[in-house]
Amino acid sequence: MPLGQLPPSMLQSLNLLPKDNVSVTLFTRHSIRHVATGKGLAGYDLQLTEEGIALAQYWGGHLITSTGRQVLSCTTSPIQRCIDTASHMLFGAYGDTTKIEIIQNNLLVEPGSFVEDHALASPFFRDLGALGFINQLIQNKLPGMKNSAQGVLDILNMVYALEQKQAEGLNLVVTHDTIIAVILSYTLGIAEVTSADWPKMMEGLFIWFDGDNFEESTMQMVWRGEQKQIVIAQLKEQIQMHHA
Repeated sequence: MPLGQLPPSMLQSLNLLPKDNVSVTLFTRHSIRHVATGKGLAGYDLQLTEEGIALAQYWGGHLITSTGRQVLSCTTSPIQRCIDTASHMLFGAYGDTTKIEIIQNNLLVEPGSFVEDHALASPFFRDLGALGFINQLIQNKLPGMKNSAQGVLDILNMVYALEQKQAEGLNLVVTHDTIIAVILSYTLGIAEVTSADWPKMMEGLFIWFDGDNFEESTMQMVWRGEQKQIVIAQLKEQIQMHHA
């Protein structure tokens, strides 16, 4: 069964979603792709495997049937494997890839949320590998980079805006492991990201917000079967203190 390849905590997390009229976002890594070479660095050209296609379709269908929510929006990284993941999830949910428009957003890939100058940053990515690069990024020690904390807030603000458009349903956001890893480091207070923290393919966060504006909102986040509450104002304060 294709869902057997889904990280088990994703099914556990479904039980923690709110039951009332709340818009929820699945902020997920793309499905299973072909294997990368060289320090685990995945080029933009790597595509989904047949197993990855099947997993995305089954997971998309299961999300709709198990939660009773309909997809409200679909936002992805411009990289093809993310677009394809979203398309196959929509096909699994509805048997139709045109029911929901797939919107590409540069915040969900690099250069985007964290990288400002690709020419300056890319040699460090190649030398350090993905894990080493992210830990240097979190400490803001790399040239050509945006402040990583601000990048996280920009992404969360985007998710908040998606959820304000309609009262109930599911927003689908498909991105990359590096983007999710940085968000986890700040929201969970992880000083140094390890391989155990690293998001697997087709693994993601469920996010929803309470509050009438982003700056004063509280974010509920479910990751690996556990729910955490993050007050955005407190997160911003912690970030400012850390980088003072």
